[in-house]
Amino acid sequence: MATETLILLGVGLYVVAMIAIGVLASRASHSLTDFVVAGRNMPLWLCSVSIFATWFGSAIMMGAATAAYTRDMLLIVGEPFGSGLCLLLTGLFFARIYRRTRRFTWIEFFEVRYGRIAGIASALADIFASIIWLGGILFAVGVLLNSLAGVPFAIGVFGGLAVVVFYTMLGGMWAVAVTDFVQSLALVLGLVVLLAVVLDDVGGWSTIAAQLPPDAFRLIPKDNSVLHWAEHTQVWMALGIAAIASSSIIQRALSARNEVVAQNAFYIASAGYVVIGCLPLALGFIASVSMPDVADPNAILMDLALHHLHPLLVVIFVGAIISAAMSTSDSVLLGVATITSTNLLPLVRKNADDALRLRVVRWTIPVAGLLATYFAFTADRAVQVLIDAAGVLLAAIIVPFVLCFWWDRANRAGALAAMFAGFFTWVACGIAETALPADLIGFVVSLIVAIPATLLTQRIDPPRPMTDSDGAVVKLDDRHQKLRGKSQKNKILSRTFSYHGVTIA
Repeated sequence: MATETLILLGVGLYVVAMIAIGVLASRASHSLTDFVVAGRNMPLWLCSVSIFATWFGSAIMMGAATAAYTRDMLLIVGEPFGSGLCLLLTGLFFARIYRRTRRFTWIEFFEVRYGRIAGIASALADIFASIIWLGGILFAVGVLLNSLAGVPFAIGVFGGLAVVVFYTMLGGMWAVAVTDFVQSLALVLGLVVLLAVVLDDVGGWSTIAAQLPPDAFRLIPKDNSVLHWAEHTQVWMALGIAAIASSSIIQRALSARNEVVAQNAFYIASAGYVVIGCLPLALGFIASVSMPDVADPNAILMDLALHHLHPLLVVIFVGAIISAAMSTSDSVLLGVATITSTNLLPLVRKNADDALRLRVVRWTIPVAGLLATYFAFTADRAVQVLIDAAGVLLAAIIVPFVLCFWWDRANRAGALAAMFAGFFTWVACGIAETALPADLIGFVVSLIVAIPATLLTQRIDPPRPMTDSDGAVVKLDDRHQKLRGKSQKNKILSRTFSYHGVTIA
């Protein structure tokens, strides 16, 4: 049987399995809360894997390998290190408060503290960034299927989207989380198998390392110019800081069984992300030595698979990349749909009941997917799409977002001033094509404007407290799991290992 036929057969079976899992998981979605945040009952093992799978998309598998192959150190900084930092910071400083609020979206945090206008603006910014992000993922799927199975790019994009839309519409967060678990197993297995076989064929890592340039692993600029440091900082800020305000990962914290689960899940996911994320980097470096004349660097992982793997193992690897794409796509779609139902629907239908909100969530999923296909057909680098998607979050959102949780004096006037100053600076710099990154300039302006605007308007616009879904004031001073003495530590440890042999807090 030809390799292309085997790949198509394997992809078909994999798709059927994902749909079946989605159908089974949908039985747990009986309400809006079940559909959107898994009934706020996701255990540690599932929450951790779901966060990892959501963040570890096809962009890092294919894009990071491409960055290593082309020696683009800026993109290597972003994936996996920048994104790994994002998950770590979320666990350290935000996850517990997210879960404490019992909200559906992070936009509600802005609405509570900063008012309706800030909520609408941030909702539109998140939806815009998410759709661009999804476009990058669909681009990777199209490249994959075209390279390995000869499937036309457009059919690969729309076919992959249709599968994800179907099972996400069916089961919501439970379907997304359970399929994330299976998809994570597939992608880790695929990467490990490919790396092991390739290393054996090329004579081991030492053989490759001896042929790489001395600065191949340098993560800071070689040129000490302001421009290079600004570009370097922009990548760290976009993927390591601005992405903290991404609805996809926040929704996982909101779905966790409790605050401790939410926090620990991000720690585990962060460590796993960086470790597993180094595998495609290693493959990219190996290919730069063993296959230096590849026509399309975007397809370097597929070229490695076809060159080194048995056709049956190629099928496993294709499943790994499709897993990475699906595990991120479903989360992005659900995040966009939840924001639309929770934060934008009230603009046209006040006091909408849960049944209507659930219908809006479901039917927004295919609409968002179709919008993302525009960016799939205009993309040319997967990781660069991620950085571009985070641009509006870095320029206009992240400053008021952090202040929302970390500054009791943060108010509506200061937040709106920071958001609009950062946004319009970003747009103006983009039009002017400034040498320095437009979103980084927007971030600096947003920060400079936020502090004085907040302090000068305290009397006319007093700060509003953060509240939970029942309207009770949420404490913002307990962001970490505290171990007070040996008895408290023992109590936490005993709870950690009490779930049927599965490590869970």
